Amino acid sequence: MRIIVTGGAGFIGSHIVEAYLALGHELLVIDSLWEHGGGRRANVPAHVSFEPMDIRDKNLGRIFAAFRPEVVSHHAAQHSVAVSARDPGYDAEVNVVGLLNVLENAVKVKARKVIFAGSGASFGTPDTFPITEATPQRPTSPYGITKMVGEHYLRFFKEDRGLDFTSLRYGNVYGPRQDPNGEAGVVSIFIGKFLKHEGVRIDWDGEQTRDYVYVKDVAQCNVAALDKGSGECFVIGTGIKTSVNQIYRSLVEITGFQAPVTRAAKRPGDARDAQFDSSLARERLGWLPQTSLRDGIIETYRYFQRLIAA
Repeated sequence: MRIIVTGGAGFIGSHIVEAYLALGHELLVIDSLWEHGGGRRANVPAHVSFEPMDIRDKNLGRIFAAFRPEVVSHHAAQHSVAVSARDPGYDAEVNVVGLLNVLENAVKVKARKVIFAGSGASFGTPDTFPITEATPQRPTSPYGITKMVGEHYLRFFKEDRGLDFTSLRYGNVYGPRQDPNGEAGVVSIFIGKFLKHEGVRIDWDGEQTRDYVYVKDVAQCNVAALDKGSGECFVIGTGIKTSVNQIYRSLVEITGFQAPVTRAAKRPGDARDAQFDSSLARERLGWLPQTSLRDGIIETYRYFQRLIAA
């Protein structure tokens, strides 16, 4: 199968590329390598075709026409809640206008399907937990808004243009290659600080919770979505709520270092809690998370240890 992975040099996208390669698919990676986005050329295997391009670029059509993908895994995005709150216009340009450019060109080359990186941020803070596909989407950040809007465009393109889709509404994805210097991804940010024996910042009271799902489990979900989940949206998580304070305590236990903590105010757009019931993904995609949070944190910590030692 010929697959384009947008954002394929990034944290999640590069793991999806590896999972597709392991099955023998032919891939093209498109990534702008935006300095704040986490995309790295080194994340893409040397033998995989790579185009350094922004998804808003009008030349995207030339790339699609030359490669003619059957499936597009769309993971290029402005992914930071904090950045979206500071600059909602830029967030919308990338996550909405960029998406439309991808969808229009997928239709032109008669691609069969788009797999979309949705987000649990589109739910905001629901009245009840766990979150399911039936939970009302009431996003509290521009990022969450654009991810919700993206799904409406996917439905339009399926009904009007015949382009199939599956949207995966991720919980908090973590793991190797996540940028420890960015504004999103508390696990990698904390690990970076712990390895340098530096202090960490905990916003709000630290009791805000997320559903942390390991990146390699997410990659396997993207494998399942190649041929399943037609026209559907799925919440992707573990069903376990974990607070920022719990992440901190786990790292203290794993590393033996008690990093100094600085307390800060709530970040604009941050939701209070998240917990996902992924029963529908289990039923329709045959997907279940395989990695415990502790094992995933240990694997991520070892990855960054190796980077420092190299």
